[in-house]
Amino acid sequence: MNKNNYSYIGIAFIILLFGIIFIPKIVNRVKNDDVTRNDRISLGQDNNFEDKEALAFIEINGKPKKVPAFSFTNQDGKTITQDDYKGKVYVVEFFFTTCPTICPRMNRNLVDIQNVFKTNSDFGVASFSITPELDAPEILKAYANKYGITNPNWNLMTGDETEIYKLANVGFNIFVGKVDDEEIGFEHSGDFALIDKNGFIRSRLDGFGNPKIFYKGIISEQEKMDEDGNEQEITMLKEDVKKLLNE
Repeated sequence: MNKNNYSYIGIAFIILLFGIIFIPKIVNRVKNDDVTRNDRISLGQDNNFEDKEALAFIEINGKPKKVPAFSFTNQDGKTITQDDYKGKVYVVEFFFTTCPTICPRMNRNLVDIQNVFKTNSDFGVASFSITPELDAPEILKAYANKYGITNPNWNLMTGDETEIYKLANVGFNIFVGKVDDEEIGFEHSGDFALIDKNGFIRSRLDGFGNPKIFYKGIISEQEKMDEDGNEQEITMLKEDVKKLLNE
């Protein structure tokens, strides 16, 4: 047997050994979805995205909770209702433009999310002002420009105060209220709600199998956690937006 034959036998043996050791591991990783999991939060939408763990519906009296009807005026002076978000996945927040504390952080995080899905026309944001008497459309427009809000489906809305507070506290169970504080005068949650294309409130399950309901909106991905040890949930929200876009 010449040297060339020995070389071919050696190469064949190495290929066989690779197949025996590594191919089962690769197959197993594909089955467990580990190969693509880390790529799912890349910019844009992966239309082949699949996840067996569908997001939960928030149920009230055994029925999935849907966004109630609303009608407010946005930063461009247009009337916006829940129907403008049909067929879209969107994030909901309650804020006010003169808020000196959590609102700037919340909206920087939302702009971050906006930029991840900037090429997807089915993603939007609904921001409701809790000081509508101060936040006229032109004020909201200036605020949008200041923070780099460019998504055409991101509406910053103003309107009847009673209706906005009802929408927050009853419609989304996101706390909004007035406080005896001359400097601020208002208190509200820093949480975001996530809405699917059919107008239902959705979220992932926690460690006990219950819907998380909301996503922490104050802590950024860069901060990772706050001073109390609460971990950021912006990455989680991006993942879940993507999941709903692919439903």
